Amino acid sequence: MKNQLLVLGLIICSGTFIQAQEKPVDLKFRRSSLHTMVIESDKFPKKDVVLNAFNNAPFPEKYNDHQIGEKSFNPSNYTLTAEEKATIYKTSKLGAFASSATGIEIDSLSKELPFRIQKYLTKEKIANKVVAKWYNRHSDGSFDDELIAERGIFNASFLESKAAMSASDGNALLKTAGLDLIDNTFVVVNKFNFVANEPVARAVRDVAKEVALKSVPGMLLDKANKGIDAVYEKTKEGFSIWATSYLYKLVWDEATVNAFYTELYMDKGTVDPKKKLAFDNSDLFKLEFVGDESASGLVTFSLSEKRTEDQVIELSTRKIIDKVYAKLQKKYDVFKTKTPLYTGEPITAKIGKKEGLEGGEKFEVLEQNQDPKTGVVTYKSMGTIKVDKDLVWDNTIEEGEIVDTENVAKIDRTTFSGGKKFASGMLIKQLK
Repeated sequence: MKNQLLVLGLIICSGTFIQAQEKPVDLKFRRSSLHTMVIESDKFPKKDVVLNAFNNAPFPEKYNDHQIGEKSFNPSNYTLTAEEKATIYKTSKLGAFASSATGIEIDSLSKELPFRIQKYLTKEKIANKVVAKWYNRHSDGSFDDELIAERGIFNASFLESKAAMSASDGNALLKTAGLDLIDNTFVVVNKFNFVANEPVARAVRDVAKEVALKSVPGMLLDKANKGIDAVYEKTKEGFSIWATSYLYKLVWDEATVNAFYTELYMDKGTVDPKKKLAFDNSDLFKLEFVGDESASGLVTFSLSEKRTEDQVIELSTRKIIDKVYAKLQKKYDVFKTKTPLYTGEPITAKIGKKEGLEGGEKFEVLEQNQDPKTGVVTYKSMGTIKVDKDLVWDNTIEEGEIVDTENVAKIDRTTFSGGKKFASGMLIKQLK
């Protein structure tokens, strides 16, 4: 009780102190851009509910929404050649098999999946479509810089400088400013599975009893079996949802940029049907594989739950998406987001458990500076801060969700320790 009162006191004091501070800045800053997709081929329970939850989930707010219309695809439509398969398998024994214990079908498609995804991305020219969106490509094949200007947060002097220059010089200026902006563009391909827990729990129980029958003395066998049955009863309810996310990054290096502007770029005043066709057929643009991460969660249904079963599944799906994206951000530096500080004294930010924070994580504090002439943004390191494990915002809780309110502190931001020289609006990026 004493500890609970102490924590409550800290929360109240922190909340009062935050309100007394300067009004948080509504900062505009450069975010990475993201297009998300889902694999649609697998058959599993509640598939339509899970896919609907993915399609209707709020877009990750730490990224620019760069959706291009391609939301799903079936990997079975992108088969591999014998030569391509030879690079995957070291033996000639291919084909599907089923686990007699669980009845869950496992086939070679899962091993081939990353290669089939890459084949899909290449064949359907997804990278071309990602670039086309960046340059607001029109039906005649011409481009403009409106989206780049908007996301680049270019100031008036920069845009005036570009407009006043000749077309070639203006494009050179835009190239310089947009290089780091477009380079931070990603595609995430998600694969979901939804498995009833009972068959798996039953299979584990049966195997455990077989082992016990051979290894446990007769006088103890009954007690061992009762223990095994108790575990089965605890684990058989509900479902398990699994998500694996494959991360790809747009290749936007200097060679690609120069070739694009030299051979393919045209604005409204220089429309050329040949250039339009050249862009449509170009193999210049690539999406490179960064890596993958997986996350899983248990979906159970409480008698006190006010939501329907489908609504519980939808909520669990959205949480798994957040969880696997947070793991991708932690694992791969290139995918890590920058977040503005909400207040500088105390040091707080609007991130929390949804982004994978548990307490103790370290962040670098960055000051953003933009060259008014070139539009290039640089970041100056101002120091490091650390997440206060007692003041982590649980932003995984959604409105109407049943939680243990006695153990959930009313915190709407995460608090950090690390100094007093930081200000609202500075950016933070998680360190390893």
